[in-house]
Amino acid sequence: MFKIAICDDEDVLINELKENLRKYAVETGKEFCFFIYHDGSELLKRYNSEYDLIFMDIKMERLDGLRTAEAVRRMDSTVGLIFLTSLKQYVWQGYEYRAVNYLLKPVKYGVLKMELDRYFSLYRGKDEPYFTFSNDSGRYKVLYRNLRYAETNKRNVMLHFEDQEQVIYKSMKEISVLLCSRPEFAQCHQSFIVNLSCVKGAEGLELTLVTGERIPISQPKRKAFMMRLTDYWGNLL
Repeated sequence: MFKIAICDDEDVLINELKENLRKYAVETGKEFCFFIYHDGSELLKRYNSEYDLIFMDIKMERLDGLRTAEAVRRMDSTVGLIFLTSLKQYVWQGYEYRAVNYLLKPVKYGVLKMELDRYFSLYRGKDEPYFTFSNDSGRYKVLYRNLRYAETNKRNVMLHFEDQEQVIYKSMKEISVLLCSRPEFAQCHQSFIVNLSCVKGAEGLELTLVTGERIPISQPKRKAFMMRLTDYWGNLL
């Protein structure tokens, strides 16, 4: 079952799009579940990290599609995003938010079918592992491969992923259980867990990441960590 969100302030267009999506589902054997929103602020307030694809109108009165897409991308880097617009001048702005493509209104079934065929041919979605969490600034969906490292932040943990730093309200012990069961993560310090795929090198009691960031290694954990890192690198050869 694919979860599809439609965010548009025109009920006529929403109904037409749903009918065309149902037609596509019948032709391809796919199953769709729809979630309807009439404004970007409504979508963000009720956002579900399980969405596979969002159809987003660019021009809406309260919160337009471009600003909504910017907020969505901060929470979810993987959801598919197709813009709906009657104004071609907005199209290139939409690609800043990694849109799959755009559809001009009124949406023709042949064009929609072509875009959906292309989207599903590249679909990764739930096949790629991720985790979700919420904090005071919103809800987030993070691919494990995009998480560079986690560090203790008072009684919680700060996660570093993509171009963001976000607090997750869990202890380092809880985060260790979540991450270190995966082969790409290891704890190099009581206060740090690092994604081994992001490690560029290690010297003494310090790691250098591919981003240039530096992470400490504690002396008690150094031997075990270096063995884990060496094994990980060896498996890549």
